[in-house]
Amino acid sequence: MTSARSLDALFAPKGIAVVGASRNPAKLGSALARSLGGFAARGGHLALVNGRDDSMHPSMRDAADAGPVDLAMVCVPAAACAGVLAEAAGAGAGAAVVCGGGFAEAGGSGVGYQEELAAVVAETGIRLLGPNTSGFLAPHAGVTASFVPGVEQVRPGRVAVVAASGGVNHALSFLLTEAGHGVSLAVGLGNAVDVSAPDVLDHLADDPETAAVALHVESVADGPRLVDAVRRLSARRPVVALVVGRHDVGAFAASHTGALATSWRTTRAALAQAGAVLVDDERELVDAVGALAVARARPTRDPGVGVVTAQAGPGLLLLDDLRGRRARVPELAGATREVLATLLPPLTFQANPVDTGRPGPELGRVFHAVASDPQIDVVAGYALHEPDAVDLIAAARAGRVPDVPVVLGLGGTGDAVVQGRRDLLAAGIAVASDPRGVAAGIGALLADARAWARRSDAVVARQVPTGIGGAHDEDQAKGLLDRLGIVTVPRRVCASRAEAHAALAELGGPVAVKILDAAVLHKTEVGGVHLGIADPAQLDAALDRLAAIGADRYLVERMAPPGVDLVLGARRDPVFGPILLLGLGGTTAEALADVAIRLAPLAPGEAARMPAELAGHTLLDGWRGGPVLDPAELGRAASALGDLLVANPGLDEIEVNPLRLTPDGLVALDAVVLSRDPEEAADARPDQ
Repeated sequence: MTSARSLDALFAPKGIAVVGASRNPAKLGSALARSLGGFAARGGHLALVNGRDDSMHPSMRDAADAGPVDLAMVCVPAAACAGVLAEAAGAGAGAAVVCGGGFAEAGGSGVGYQEELAAVVAETGIRLLGPNTSGFLAPHAGVTASFVPGVEQVRPGRVAVVAASGGVNHALSFLLTEAGHGVSLAVGLGNAVDVSAPDVLDHLADDPETAAVALHVESVADGPRLVDAVRRLSARRPVVALVVGRHDVGAFAASHTGALATSWRTTRAALAQAGAVLVDDERELVDAVGALAVARARPTRDPGVGVVTAQAGPGLLLLDDLRGRRARVPELAGATREVLATLLPPLTFQANPVDTGRPGPELGRVFHAVASDPQIDVVAGYALHEPDAVDLIAAARAGRVPDVPVVLGLGGTGDAVVQGRRDLLAAGIAVASDPRGVAAGIGALLADARAWARRSDAVVARQVPTGIGGAHDEDQAKGLLDRLGIVTVPRRVCASRAEAHAALAELGGPVAVKILDAAVLHKTEVGGVHLGIADPAQLDAALDRLAAIGADRYLVERMAPPGVDLVLGARRDPVFGPILLLGLGGTTAEALADVAIRLAPLAPGEAARMPAELAGHTLLDGWRGGPVLDPAELGRAASALGDLLVANPGLDEIEVNPLRLTPDGLVALDAVVLSRDPEEAADARPDQ
């Protein structure tokens, strides 16, 4: 993997050449030359290259002779790009940006043009951003390497943007500028023939101008590499990720970058496990990354939020949004409430949220009292702009408590409000324009604090069976579960009616009688499962029906007690490798999209937190007198399945469905083990 330091030629060049520059203002090369005028004004060497215009350099070599050229901006037709890229590398350029389209995203001959670019990169070592990108912005370095109008208005700031799309890159940059943050670096990856998201993330890990990173993902070429890059970066700077693909956008995504969109849920789960904060849309992304660029909350697994509102209605909106994010809003301590009672009118709500009524000079002391409460880790506030009633900036400053960040919503309109928000940011206080934005910022602080706390969960290698492969019938699959310590029901393998009757007599009724055949994965669909068999007559009838579908081996099992059914599986994702999946409802879990996903291997403690993510998690907490899940037991089972898959390249999937929660704990009622193609398994790394 190329060192991230090699991207300095791309993002901090001393000289830039625009190849395909033009005096026609409608041309791409003309727009880029205008955008880079600020770079030249700051003393950078800007060379315009066009062999058909005598007023410009005829070649890259000539441009390099006139001054240093680290970066080539290539604005020529797709068919000519590979030649220009090779020429740039030969002239000493360390990096290039190919802005135009017509490559893999267009299909046809474009695929070949993209392959030619990749070949030049492999041969010369030049770093390539794109093709099919609108470029990048590095305001601190004075580089606006983009042809999009208005880019010169993007302010230098502390937030970096790494976007799959050049258009999204610019949209986020404009939104961040409007919100008062600006950007440190903003990159549109395009087709990412060479420079990809992990490259840029590694580059940002050492960037002193960047405090937080906004990551936009459409597709993932190398899942483990992306996860490793996010994990490294998030240990130093927070990462907020927006993943596209919640709904059916695959065809459009493929036409955009030439790559298929990956699984939305798996990608989000992988990034979250690596330490990223997840958001659902671009507005939430701006509020979340903006808050994290200002402050990070102290690491804790269950942070508490204090809410202070100057108007009750917006406060209710804020509280409702926080509850939807599963934020803990604890009742304030008695000592805190005693202090608040001396500051606020008696009819105001003071338990948490704290409603001040119309705010006054005491607002700073209210903030301080709430932030000082022992259960509060972050403070969410909201107030309308009322300068005659209170100096909100002074109150926010006075109310600060070390290591307890504040996200403050300032409502209103006009220049004074815009300036007030900027003053809050300058004072180190995260700011939003509405209650939803405050909740998004608080949610990001909470998620980041939890991710920090999870870093202490070490994955300890354990002894699991190895050398596992080939076809498995249900008994063999359950034998694997037995070796992992996952409980199964008592069972007997029977090769004849006599053996089945002996099993019934030994186990006692009622029993389940099933076809035992490794080739039959969905036994119920072929009539291969019969439940509640209590006596020999019922057994003979069940065996007759099994014989009718060709069964000559049977599994006779004691019936399990009633309970709540789950599905727990380990499988190899084509992008991210071994993953674990937990869901409610057996076969309906994925259809209902109520699943929790993690990368394997996984520490039991982290696996134990998966059930809390399910929308139906209350069913596992003794719903209507039902059984109560022991998360630690589930964590051990899930972790063991993941370890088994990681340690056995010959396995492709292990699924326990249903895994029943009973009054006595978890019991595996059915299990399927799928093996990989022998050649594929032989070529795989153990973690693939």
